[in-house]
Amino acid sequence: MIGVELQKLVRRPRTWVAVGLLCLLPTIVAVFLATTRISPPPGQGAAFLSAVLQSGSLYPAAALALVLPIFLPVAVAVIAGDSVAGESSQGTLRYLLVRPVRRTSLLLAKLVAVVVFVVGSVLAVAGSSYVVGVSLFGAGDPVAVVRALPEVTGGSDAVAGTGPEAAAPPGGQVGGSDASSGGQAGAQRPGADTGDATAVDPDAARERAQSSVSSLSGEALSPADLAARLLGAMGYVTVSMLGVGAIALFLSTVTTSSLGATLGALAALITSQVLVSLDAAASVTPYLPTRYWLAWVDFFRDPIFLRDITAGLWLQAGYVLVLMLAAWANFTTKDVTS
Repeated sequence: MIGVELQKLVRRPRTWVAVGLLCLLPTIVAVFLATTRISPPPGQGAAFLSAVLQSGSLYPAAALALVLPIFLPVAVAVIAGDSVAGESSQGTLRYLLVRPVRRTSLLLAKLVAVVVFVVGSVLAVAGSSYVVGVSLFGAGDPVAVVRALPEVTGGSDAVAGTGPEAAAPPGGQVGGSDASSGGQAGAQRPGADTGDATAVDPDAARERAQSSVSSLSGEALSPADLAARLLGAMGYVTVSMLGVGAIALFLSTVTTSSLGATLGALAALITSQVLVSLDAAASVTPYLPTRYWLAWVDFFRDPIFLRDITAGLWLQAGYVLVLMLAAWANFTTKDVTS
């Protein structure tokens, strides 16, 4: 059954169209950057985009940041939303279940197909963007966010703009990093008071807050270290998208319209994004599916910030477990008439 679902996934043109469009966006951005040689200032645009002119080997990370907010979730929602509802709307689900096929096995096969699509999409984006980045910008010396954590704001939440607790991660990691390196950076900034940590020039603080949140200045990473961090980021993005797939797959068992399941999943994600940026919703923010999407940026810090990464993994695991159990309970008891 799993083999049959994987064959369907590979043979459907929309699968390759979705993957192609995901790879096309970073390629277009890379061509414009290579042509104009104008990159966004540090702290503006997608993460890592301001450093790719000096290091094309970082472009896979920039590509993930480009496709993650919209394009990748939409692609996953389309594929997962159509997995069961598409069969039902076409009338093939009833004939499929006439055969001696257990509904649990069929649902598991649908889930495996969604997982394969997510993994394949992330690998395709990262692989194609690496080739494009190195070809257009050269390998260079990989530079990552390792010693540019801001004194005013910090953490992956500052990059994502999601949550007030970003300014003070537990354990004082941001403060420790700034004490060892941010202070040195502050000593080089005009107007910064290096003698008293509590007396900071307002203009210097404002400039630092604006320019260093997504700064990619720092120590160079070895190729092996960069590869390990990229793999970690890709794995985290994959798990995050599995949460999206679980939402769409559950809705796909509820409705017979693949479009309805897809739109329902996207509506849930948009609502989550809005609430994450709303201070009044701070009590539910840690439980929203998009809350920790950009925590993968913490893989490129030194030391790696594991708080948001761990929280994001547990959150997505919870969504996948709960929603797949709900999908199983609904699908195994559903009266399939179409």
